[in-house]
Amino acid sequence: MEDPDIDPYLWMLWIFAGILFKPFTFKVVISLILTLVLLLCSALISGSEIAFFSLNPSQMEKIRLQKERSSKTIIKLLGTPKRLLATILIANNFINVAIIILSALIINSTFDFSGFPVIGFIIQVVVITSILLLIGEIIPKIYANQNALRFSLFMARPLQLLNQIFYPLSSLLINSTSFIDKRINRKGHDISISELSDAIEITADENTPEEETKMLKGIVRFGDINVSEIMKSRIDVTAVDITLGFKDLIKIIRDSGFSRIPAYESNFDNIKGVLYIKDLLAHLHKNDDFNWRFLLREAFFVPENKRINDLLHEFQERKIHLAIVVDEYGGTSGIVTLEDIIEEIVGEISDEFDRDVNEINYSHLDANNYIFEGKTSLNDFCKIIGIEDDIFEEVRGESDTLAGLILELEGTIPRKDDVIKFQGFSFRISAVDKRRIKQIEVNVRDNSGIE
Repeated sequence: MEDPDIDPYLWMLWIFAGILFKPFTFKVVISLILTLVLLLCSALISGSEIAFFSLNPSQMEKIRLQKERSSKTIIKLLGTPKRLLATILIANNFINVAIIILSALIINSTFDFSGFPVIGFIIQVVVITSILLLIGEIIPKIYANQNALRFSLFMARPLQLLNQIFYPLSSLLINSTSFIDKRINRKGHDISISELSDAIEITADENTPEEETKMLKGIVRFGDINVSEIMKSRIDVTAVDITLGFKDLIKIIRDSGFSRIPAYESNFDNIKGVLYIKDLLAHLHKNDDFNWRFLLREAFFVPENKRINDLLHEFQERKIHLAIVVDEYGGTSGIVTLEDIIEEIVGEISDEFDRDVNEINYSHLDANNYIFEGKTSLNDFCKIIGIEDDIFEEVRGESDTLAGLILELEGTIPRKDDVIKFQGFSFRISAVDKRRIKQIEVNVRDNSGIE
Protein backbone atom coordinates (compact mmCIF):
# COMPACT_ATOMS: atom_id res chain seq x y z
CA MET A 1 0.00 0.00 0.00
CA GLU A 2 1.38 3.47 -0.96
CA ASP A 3 2.25 6.01 1.74
CA PRO A 4 -0.13 9.03 1.25
CA ASP A 5 2.58 11.44 2.51
CA ILE A 6 4.98 10.66 -0.36
CA ASP A 7 4.68 12.87 -3.44
CA PRO A 8 3.96 10.68 -6.50
CA TYR A 9 6.49 12.68 -8.57
CA LEU A 10 9.25 12.01 -6.04
CA TRP A 11 8.27 8.37 -6.05
CA MET A 12 8.62 8.22 -9.83
CA LEU A 13 11.99 10.03 -9.67
CA TRP A 14 13.21 7.55 -7.07
CA ILE A 15 12.18 4.61 -9.28
CA PHE A 16 13.83 6.33 -12.33
CA ALA A 17 17.06 6.88 -10.38
CA GLY A 18 17.03 3.28 -9.26
CA ILE A 19 16.84 2.18 -12.88
CA LEU A 20 19.63 4.53 -14.11
CA PHE A 21 22.17 4.66 -11.29
CA LYS A 22 24.67 1.93 -10.58
CA PRO A 23 26.66 1.69 -7.35
CA PHE A 24 29.96 3.70 -7.30
CA THR A 25 33.16 1.69 -7.52
CA PHE A 26 36.75 2.56 -6.65
CA LYS A 27 37.53 2.68 -10.38
CA VAL A 28 34.86 5.34 -10.93
CA VAL A 29 36.17 7.51 -8.08
CA ILE A 30 39.75 7.36 -9.41
CA SER A 31 38.54 8.14 -12.94
CA LEU A 32 36.52 11.12 -11.67
CA ILE A 33 39.53 12.58 -9.81
CA LEU A 34 41.78 12.04 -12.84
CA THR A 35 39.18 13.72 -15.10
CA LEU A 36 39.07 16.81 -12.88
CA VAL A 37 42.89 17.01 -12.90
CA LEU A 38 42.98 16.70 -16.70
CA LEU A 39 40.26 19.35 -17.00
CA LEU A 40 42.46 21.73 -14.99
CA CYS A 41 45.45 20.90 -17.23
CA SER A 42 43.32 21.54 -20.33
CA ALA A 43 42.35 24.95 -18.93
CA LEU A 44 45.97 25.89 -18.22
CA ILE A 45 47.24 24.84 -21.65
CA SER A 46 44.35 26.53 -23.49
CA GLY A 47 45.00 29.74 -21.56
CA SER A 48 48.70 29.52 -22.39
CA GLU A 49 47.96 29.81 -26.11
CA ILE A 50 46.26 33.17 -25.60
CA ALA A 51 48.69 34.39 -22.94
CA PHE A 52 51.91 33.77 -24.89
CA PHE A 53 50.67 35.14 -28.20
CA SER A 54 49.02 38.26 -26.77
CA LEU A 55 52.05 39.68 -24.94
CA ASN A 56 52.45 43.31 -26.03
CA PRO A 57 55.81 45.09 -26.54
CA SER A 58 55.80 46.69 -23.08
CA GLN A 59 55.19 43.31 -21.42
CA MET A 60 57.97 41.75 -23.50
CA GLU A 61 60.29 44.56 -22.35
CA LYS A 62 59.45 43.77 -18.71
CA ILE A 63 60.20 40.09 -19.35
CA ARG A 64 63.58 40.92 -20.89
CA LEU A 65 64.52 43.10 -17.91
CA GLN A 66 63.67 40.35 -15.41
CA LYS A 67 66.39 37.84 -14.56
CA GLU A 68 64.08 35.04 -13.44
CA ARG A 69 64.31 31.64 -15.08
CA SER A 70 60.67 31.78 -16.19
CA SER A 71 61.32 35.06 -18.07
CA LYS A 72 64.23 33.54 -19.98
CA THR A 73 62.08 30.50 -20.76
CA ILE A 74 59.32 32.69 -22.23
CA ILE A 75 61.80 34.42 -24.56
CA LYS A 76 63.20 31.03 -25.60
CA LEU A 77 59.74 29.57 -26.29
CA LEU A 78 58.61 32.61 -28.29
CA GLY A 79 61.81 32.36 -30.31
CA THR A 80 60.21 29.37 -32.08
CA PRO A 81 56.50 30.32 -32.19
CA LYS A 82 55.50 27.52 -34.59
CA ARG A 83 56.93 24.84 -32.32
CA LEU A 84 55.31 26.42 -29.26
CA LEU A 85 51.91 26.50 -30.95
CA ALA A 86 52.32 22.90 -32.16
CA THR A 87 53.21 21.75 -28.63
CA ILE A 88 50.17 23.53 -27.14
CA LEU A 89 47.80 22.04 -29.74
CA ILE A 90 49.19 18.48 -29.40
CA ALA A 91 49.10 18.56 -25.59
CA ASN A 92 45.62 20.06 -25.52
CA ASN A 93 44.25 17.46 -27.93
CA PHE A 94 45.78 14.56 -26.00
CA ILE A 95 44.27 15.86 -22.76
CA ASN A 96 40.84 16.51 -24.29
CA VAL A 97 40.72 13.02 -25.80
CA ALA A 98 41.68 11.54 -22.41
CA ILE A 99 38.92 13.57 -20.71
CA ILE A 100 36.33 12.30 -23.19
CA ILE A 101 37.42 8.65 -22.75
CA LEU A 102 37.39 8.91 -18.94
CA SER A 103 34.06 10.72 -18.89
CA ALA A 104 32.53 7.98 -21.07
CA LEU A 105 33.93 5.35 -18.68
CA ILE A 106 32.48 7.18 -15.65
CA ILE A 107 29.05 7.61 -17.25
CA ASN A 108 28.85 3.99 -18.42
CA SER A 109 29.96 2.76 -15.00
CA THR A 110 27.52 4.99 -13.12
CA PHE A 111 24.41 5.06 -15.31
CA ASP A 112 22.44 2.55 -17.34
CA PHE A 113 21.07 4.25 -20.42
CA SER A 114 20.11 1.03 -22.25
CA GLY A 115 16.45 1.98 -21.94
CA PHE A 116 16.98 5.72 -22.49
CA PRO A 117 19.41 6.16 -25.43
CA VAL A 118 18.42 9.81 -26.09
CA ILE A 119 19.23 10.85 -22.50
CA GLY A 120 22.50 8.94 -22.74
CA PHE A 121 23.42 10.80 -25.95
CA ILE A 122 22.59 14.20 -24.43
CA ILE A 123 24.74 13.59 -21.32
CA GLN A 124 27.69 11.96 -23.09
CA VAL A 125 27.91 14.42 -25.99
CA VAL A 126 26.16 17.70 -25.24
CA VAL A 127 26.80 18.03 -21.49
CA ILE A 128 30.41 16.77 -21.54
CA THR A 129 31.27 18.94 -24.57
CA SER A 130 29.73 22.01 -22.93
CA ILE A 131 31.70 21.44 -19.71
CA LEU A 132 34.90 20.91 -21.68
CA LEU A 133 34.40 24.11 -23.71
CA LEU A 134 33.39 26.25 -20.74
CA ILE A 135 36.01 25.11 -18.21
CA GLY A 136 38.74 23.95 -20.57
CA GLU A 137 38.57 26.68 -23.21
CA ILE A 138 36.42 29.79 -22.71
CA ILE A 139 37.03 30.71 -19.05
CA PRO A 140 40.85 30.18 -19.09
CA LYS A 141 41.24 32.08 -22.37
CA ILE A 142 39.29 35.07 -21.05
CA TYR A 143 41.41 35.10 -17.89
CA ALA A 144 44.67 34.63 -19.82
CA ASN A 145 43.84 37.51 -22.17
CA GLN A 146 43.42 39.86 -19.19
CA ASN A 147 46.47 38.51 -17.29
CA ALA A 148 48.81 37.52 -20.13
CA LEU A 149 52.09 38.30 -18.34
CA ARG A 150 51.22 36.53 -15.08
CA PHE A 151 49.79 33.50 -16.90
CA SER A 152 52.85 33.23 -19.19
CA LEU A 153 55.27 33.34 -16.27
CA PHE A 154 53.27 30.63 -14.46
CA MET A 155 53.12 28.31 -17.49
CA ALA A 156 56.61 28.91 -18.91
CA ARG A 157 58.38 25.95 -17.30
CA PRO A 158 55.53 23.42 -17.76
CA LEU A 159 55.37 24.34 -21.45
CA GLN A 160 59.13 23.95 -21.75
CA LEU A 161 58.78 20.42 -20.38
CA LEU A 162 55.91 19.65 -22.79
CA ASN A 163 58.01 21.11 -25.60
CA GLN A 164 60.69 18.51 -24.89
CA ILE A 165 58.21 15.63 -24.47
CA PHE A 166 56.33 16.32 -27.71
CA TYR A 167 59.40 17.42 -29.71
CA PRO A 168 59.19 14.54 -32.24
CA LEU A 169 55.45 15.04 -32.81
CA SER A 170 55.73 18.84 -33.06
CA SER A 171 58.62 18.48 -35.53
CA LEU A 172 56.48 16.16 -37.66
CA LEU A 173 53.59 18.63 -37.55
CA ILE A 174 55.78 21.62 -38.46
CA ASN A 175 57.49 19.80 -41.34
CA SER A 176 54.23 18.42 -42.70
CA THR A 177 52.72 21.91 -42.93
CA SER A 178 55.83 23.64 -44.30
CA PHE A 179 54.81 22.97 -47.91
CA ILE A 180 51.57 24.87 -47.28
CA ASP A 181 53.58 27.90 -46.10
CA LYS A 182 55.75 27.68 -49.21
CA ARG A 183 52.71 27.59 -51.50
CA ILE A 184 51.16 30.58 -49.72
CA ASN A 185 54.42 32.54 -49.91
CA ARG A 186 54.76 31.64 -53.57
CA LYS A 187 51.33 33.07 -54.29
CA GLY A 188 52.09 36.26 -52.38
CA HIS A 189 53.16 39.48 -54.07
CA ASP A 190 55.88 41.85 -52.93
CA ILE A 191 54.46 45.32 -53.50
CA SER A 192 56.84 48.25 -53.25
CA ILE A 193 56.04 51.60 -51.67
CA SER A 194 56.17 53.20 -55.12
CA GLU A 195 53.65 50.70 -56.51
CA LEU A 196 51.27 51.38 -53.63
CA SER A 197 51.56 55.11 -54.26
CA ASP A 198 50.83 54.52 -57.96
CA ALA A 199 47.80 52.46 -56.99
CA ILE A 200 46.50 55.34 -54.89
CA GLU A 201 46.97 57.70 -57.85
CA ILE A 202 45.13 55.34 -60.19
CA THR A 203 42.17 54.76 -57.87
CA ALA A 204 41.81 58.47 -57.02
CA ASP A 205 39.33 60.23 -59.31
CA GLU A 206 38.59 63.91 -59.91
CA ASN A 207 36.18 63.95 -56.97
CA THR A 208 38.81 62.69 -54.50
CA PRO A 209 40.17 65.58 -52.40
CA GLU A 210 43.88 66.19 -52.90
CA GLU A 211 44.40 66.24 -49.11
CA GLU A 212 43.05 62.68 -48.82
CA THR A 213 45.35 61.42 -51.57
CA LYS A 214 48.39 63.03 -49.91
CA MET A 215 47.39 61.58 -46.54
CA LEU A 216 47.06 58.07 -47.98
CA LYS A 217 50.48 58.38 -49.60
CA GLY A 218 51.88 59.56 -46.27
CA ILE A 219 50.44 56.51 -44.51
CA VAL A 220 51.92 54.18 -47.16
CA ARG A 221 55.39 55.69 -46.80
CA PHE A 222 55.19 56.14 -43.02
CA GLY A 223 57.00 52.93 -42.06
CA ASP A 224 59.77 53.52 -44.61
CA ILE A 225 60.99 56.94 -43.42
CA ASN A 226 64.07 57.42 -41.24
CA VAL A 227 64.38 60.06 -38.54
CA SER A 228 67.22 61.71 -40.47
CA GLU A 229 64.81 62.52 -43.32
CA ILE A 230 62.46 64.65 -41.22
CA MET A 231 64.67 65.97 -38.39
CA LYS A 232 65.59 69.61 -37.95
CA SER A 233 69.32 69.97 -38.59
CA ARG A 234 71.56 71.13 -35.74
CA ILE A 235 72.27 74.44 -37.49
CA ASP A 236 68.54 75.27 -37.33
CA VAL A 237 67.96 74.13 -33.74
CA THR A 238 67.40 76.68 -30.99
CA ALA A 239 69.39 75.47 -27.98
CA VAL A 240 70.82 77.16 -24.85
CA ASP A 241 74.04 76.85 -22.87
CA ILE A 242 73.48 75.82 -19.25
CA THR A 243 75.74 78.71 -18.16
CA LEU A 244 73.31 81.25 -19.62
CA GLY A 245 71.79 83.79 -17.24
CA PHE A 246 68.08 83.62 -16.46
CA LYS A 247 67.18 86.93 -18.18
CA ASP A 248 69.04 85.96 -21.36
CA LEU A 249 67.30 82.60 -21.29
CA ILE A 250 63.87 84.26 -21.09
CA LYS A 251 64.77 86.49 -24.06
CA ILE A 252 65.75 83.48 -26.20
CA ILE A 253 62.54 81.70 -25.25
CA ARG A 254 60.42 84.73 -26.21
CA ASP A 255 62.18 85.10 -29.55
CA SER A 256 61.98 81.38 -30.46
CA GLY A 257 58.37 80.65 -29.53
CA PHE A 258 59.22 76.99 -28.82
CA SER A 259 57.75 75.03 -25.90
CA ARG A 260 60.81 72.78 -25.46
CA ILE A 261 64.46 73.76 -25.86
CA PRO A 262 67.56 71.52 -25.55
CA ALA A 263 70.26 72.66 -23.13
CA TYR A 264 73.93 71.84 -23.61
CA GLU A 265 77.27 72.27 -21.87
CA SER A 266 80.21 73.72 -23.85
CA ASN A 267 78.87 72.58 -27.25
CA PHE A 268 75.75 71.16 -28.88
CA ASP A 269 77.20 67.64 -28.91
CA ASN A 270 77.01 67.57 -25.11
CA ILE A 271 73.26 67.78 -24.45
CA LYS A 272 72.43 67.87 -20.73
CA GLY A 273 68.64 67.87 -20.93
CA VAL A 274 65.52 69.50 -22.33
CA LEU A 275 63.93 72.60 -20.82
CA TYR A 276 60.13 72.63 -20.81
CA ILE A 277 59.00 76.25 -20.94
CA LYS A 278 55.91 75.51 -18.84
CA ASP A 279 58.25 74.58 -15.96
CA LEU A 280 59.52 78.19 -15.93
CA LEU A 281 56.09 79.80 -15.45
CA ALA A 282 56.28 79.63 -11.66
CA HIS A 283 59.75 81.26 -11.68
CA LEU A 284 59.33 84.23 -14.04
CA HIS A 285 59.69 86.70 -11.14
CA LYS A 286 63.12 85.29 -10.18
CA ASN A 287 66.39 87.27 -10.51
CA ASP A 288 69.08 86.76 -13.12
CA ASP A 289 71.06 84.47 -10.79
CA PHE A 290 68.16 81.98 -10.57
CA ASN A 291 69.46 78.42 -11.07
CA TRP A 292 67.13 77.21 -13.83
CA ARG A 293 69.26 74.10 -14.57
CA PHE A 294 67.42 72.00 -11.98
CA LEU A 295 64.31 72.28 -14.17
CA LEU A 296 65.95 70.34 -17.03
CA ARG A 297 64.31 67.08 -17.92
CA GLU A 298 66.16 64.02 -19.18
CA ALA A 299 66.79 64.08 -22.91
CA PHE A 300 65.70 61.18 -25.13
CA PHE A 301 68.32 60.22 -27.75
CA VAL A 302 67.59 58.35 -30.99
CA PRO A 303 69.84 57.29 -33.91
CA GLU A 304 69.54 58.84 -37.36
CA ASN A 305 68.40 55.59 -38.98
CA LYS A 306 65.48 54.94 -36.64
CA ARG A 307 62.13 54.48 -38.40
CA ILE A 308 59.61 57.17 -37.52
CA ASN A 309 56.80 54.66 -36.94
CA ASP A 310 58.91 53.08 -34.16
CA LEU A 311 59.75 56.53 -32.80
CA LEU A 312 56.06 57.49 -32.71
CA HIS A 313 55.36 54.40 -30.61
CA GLU A 314 58.17 55.34 -28.20
CA PHE A 315 56.87 58.92 -27.97
CA GLN A 316 53.48 57.51 -26.98
CA GLU A 317 54.96 55.16 -24.38
CA ARG A 318 57.26 57.78 -22.83
CA LYS A 319 54.68 60.59 -23.15
CA ILE A 320 57.24 62.98 -24.68
CA HIS A 321 57.26 65.17 -27.79
CA LEU A 322 60.94 65.72 -28.61
CA ALA A 323 64.03 63.57 -29.19
CA ILE A 324 67.69 64.41 -29.78
CA VAL A 325 69.02 62.78 -32.97
CA VAL A 326 72.61 61.50 -32.76
CA ASP A 327 74.96 60.17 -35.41
CA GLU A 328 77.07 57.01 -35.32
CA TYR A 329 79.82 58.82 -33.38
CA GLY A 330 77.47 60.13 -30.68
CA GLY A 331 77.45 63.69 -31.99
CA THR A 332 74.19 65.62 -32.15
CA SER A 333 72.71 65.75 -35.66
CA GLY A 334 69.55 67.64 -34.78
CA ILE A 335 66.15 67.17 -33.15
CA VAL A 336 62.88 65.52 -34.16
CA THR A 337 59.48 66.29 -32.67
CA LEU A 338 56.08 64.62 -32.54
CA GLU A 339 54.82 67.35 -34.87
CA ASP A 340 57.45 66.42 -37.47
CA ILE A 341 56.23 62.82 -37.45
CA ILE A 342 52.53 63.66 -37.67
CA GLU A 343 53.21 66.07 -40.55
CA GLU A 344 54.39 63.10 -42.63
CA ILE A 345 50.78 61.90 -42.66
CA VAL A 346 48.54 64.95 -42.39
CA GLY A 347 50.81 67.50 -44.07
CA GLU A 348 52.18 70.80 -42.79
CA ILE A 349 50.92 71.88 -39.37
CA SER A 350 51.25 75.61 -38.69
CA ASP A 351 50.73 77.49 -35.46
CA GLU A 352 50.95 81.17 -34.46
CA PHE A 353 54.76 80.94 -34.16
CA ASP A 354 55.39 79.37 -37.57
CA ARG A 355 56.43 81.51 -40.49
CA ASP A 356 55.31 80.85 -44.04
CA VAL A 357 57.21 77.81 -45.29
CA ASN A 358 57.39 79.36 -48.76
CA GLU A 359 59.41 82.30 -47.37
CA ILE A 360 61.77 80.08 -45.39
CA ASN A 361 62.67 77.21 -47.68
CA TYR A 362 61.96 78.05 -51.31
CA SER A 363 60.59 80.42 -53.89
CA HIS A 364 58.41 79.27 -56.78
CA LEU A 365 59.54 81.41 -59.75
CA ASP A 366 57.36 79.82 -62.46
CA ALA A 367 56.00 76.43 -63.53
CA ASN A 368 59.45 74.84 -63.88
CA ASN A 369 61.84 76.96 -61.79
CA TYR A 370 62.41 77.16 -58.04
CA ILE A 371 64.96 78.55 -55.60
CA PHE A 372 65.73 76.35 -52.57
CA GLU A 373 67.94 76.74 -49.54
CA GLY A 374 70.67 74.11 -49.48
CA LYS A 375 69.53 72.87 -46.07
CA THR A 376 66.05 71.97 -47.41
CA SER A 377 65.44 68.30 -46.72
CA LEU A 378 65.00 66.00 -49.70
CA ASN A 379 61.73 64.90 -48.18
CA ASP A 380 60.37 68.47 -48.26
CA PHE A 381 61.88 69.12 -51.69
CA CYS A 382 60.01 66.15 -53.19
CA LYS A 383 56.76 67.23 -51.55
CA ILE A 384 57.06 70.75 -52.98
CA ILE A 385 57.96 69.57 -56.48
CA GLY A 386 55.25 66.91 -56.30
CA ILE A 387 57.33 63.78 -56.95
CA GLU A 388 58.12 60.54 -55.15
CA ASP A 389 61.32 60.74 -53.12
CA ASP A 390 62.60 57.35 -54.34
CA ILE A 391 63.76 59.01 -57.57
CA PHE A 392 67.00 59.95 -55.71
CA GLU A 393 67.33 56.67 -53.82
CA GLU A 394 70.25 55.31 -55.86
CA VAL A 395 72.34 58.51 -55.77
CA ARG A 396 71.50 60.18 -52.45
CA GLY A 397 73.83 57.99 -50.35
CA GLU A 398 73.73 59.21 -46.73
CA SER A 399 72.49 62.69 -47.67
CA ASP A 400 69.23 64.06 -46.28
CA THR A 401 69.26 67.58 -47.74
CA LEU A 402 69.30 69.10 -51.19
CA ALA A 403 72.85 70.36 -50.63
CA GLY A 404 73.87 66.87 -49.51
CA LEU A 405 72.43 65.43 -52.73
CA ILE A 406 74.52 67.87 -54.81
CA LEU A 407 77.63 66.84 -52.87
CA GLU A 408 76.86 63.15 -53.51
CA LEU A 409 76.43 63.84 -57.25
CA GLU A 410 79.57 65.99 -57.57
CA GLY A 411 81.85 64.49 -54.94
CA THR A 412 83.10 67.98 -54.01
CA ILE A 413 81.78 71.42 -53.07
CA PRO A 414 80.81 73.09 -56.39
CA ARG A 415 81.50 76.73 -57.25
CA LYS A 416 78.96 79.47 -57.70
CA ASP A 417 76.95 79.16 -60.97
CA ASP A 418 78.01 75.54 -61.48
CA VAL A 419 75.20 73.47 -63.03
CA ILE A 420 74.59 69.85 -62.02
CA LYS A 421 72.14 67.80 -64.07
CA PHE A 422 70.31 64.66 -62.96
CA GLN A 423 67.49 63.03 -64.93
CA GLY A 424 64.82 65.73 -65.39
CA PHE A 425 66.46 68.23 -63.00
CA SER A 426 69.01 70.98 -63.48
CA PHE A 427 70.60 72.37 -60.29
CA ARG A 428 72.45 75.71 -60.49
CA ILE A 429 74.44 76.78 -57.43
CA SER A 430 73.43 80.39 -56.68
CA ALA A 431 75.10 80.83 -53.27
CA VAL A 432 77.99 78.87 -51.74
CA ASP A 433 80.93 79.34 -49.38
CA LYS A 434 83.99 77.22 -48.55
CA ARG A 435 82.01 75.04 -46.16
CA ARG A 436 78.53 74.52 -47.58
CA ILE A 437 76.02 75.13 -50.35
CA LYS A 438 73.61 77.85 -49.29
CA GLN A 439 71.18 78.30 -52.18
CA ILE A 440 70.24 76.31 -55.27
CA GLU A 441 68.18 77.18 -58.33
CA VAL A 442 66.24 74.16 -59.57
CA ASN A 443 64.89 73.78 -63.08
CA VAL A 444 62.49 70.90 -63.66
CA ARG A 445 62.90 70.26 -67.38
CA ASP A 446 60.39 67.40 -67.72
CA ASN A 447 58.06 67.37 -64.74
CA SER A 448 55.57 65.03 -66.39
CA GLY A 449 58.23 62.47 -67.06
CA ILE A 450 59.46 62.61 -63.49
CA GLU A 451 56.04 61.96 -62.02
